[in-house]
Amino acid sequence: MAKVIAISNQKGGVGKTTTAVNLCSCLGILEKKVLLIDLDPQANATSSLGIENEMIKNGIYQLFEKSCSITDCIIENKIINVDIIPSHIDLVGIEIESIDLIDREYILMNAIKNIKKKYDYIIIDCPPSLGLLTINALTASNSVIIPIQCEYFALEGLGKLLNTIKSIQKIHNKKLSIEGLVLTMYDSRLNLSNQVIKEVKSHFDEMVFKTIIHRNVKLGEAPSYGESILEYDVNSTGANNYLNLARELILNN
Repeated sequence: MAKVIAISNQKGGVGKTTTAVNLCSCLGILEKKVLLIDLDPQANATSSLGIENEMIKNGIYQLFEKSCSITDCIIENKIINVDIIPSHIDLVGIEIESIDLIDREYILMNAIKNIKKKYDYIIIDCPPSLGLLTINALTASNSVIIPIQCEYFALEGLGKLLNTIKSIQKIHNKKLSIEGLVLTMYDSRLNLSNQVIKEVKSHFDEMVFKTIIHRNVKLGEAPSYGESILEYDVNSTGANNYLNLARELILNN
């Protein structure tokens, strides 16, 4: 039975999609069967894996529209053991389109019930907001990974996200837990990066993953080639970091 993990932070540019894509590819290499659900209308996770709009017949938008089944939305990926449900810019209007639906917070949860046995992990890349799509992701998930960049204002908005998680636990999903906080874009040369790590650990301590994702040029380049970091440069610091994160996640579960 799959463990469902949402990767969420309403603050943009924290390495959320980078973490989703590369964590999935590393779990796949470590012989875990993984489904990546791209729930962000920007569809960056989809394009990061080399999937063009023309290749998408059905995706997450059609699933929310209830015009196709979840199995019709899944695309097999070139990365071993990794499938994806792609996103599309049309998803941006789903909040208004589904305003009259009674069970609109549970669309994703109900959809993935039938495929959980097929996978070890289902990873959801959330949009940088706390709207309907993120609520769907958190309602459908067992846990949430929160990426935090090692930069100024790193903890900005984190309180809001934690309050949203508490609300979801009360109303929609009592079993939702925090898998951990991932520190991203770490630069050992900067005092600021070290201060942020110290601050995050002082507040959250055991909730923080031991693996830290370093700032790495290769991580930034890989998506433009439609590749994960393992495909683009398996020997890079970024590849090593995400392999360690995947191992740590497996060990914790």
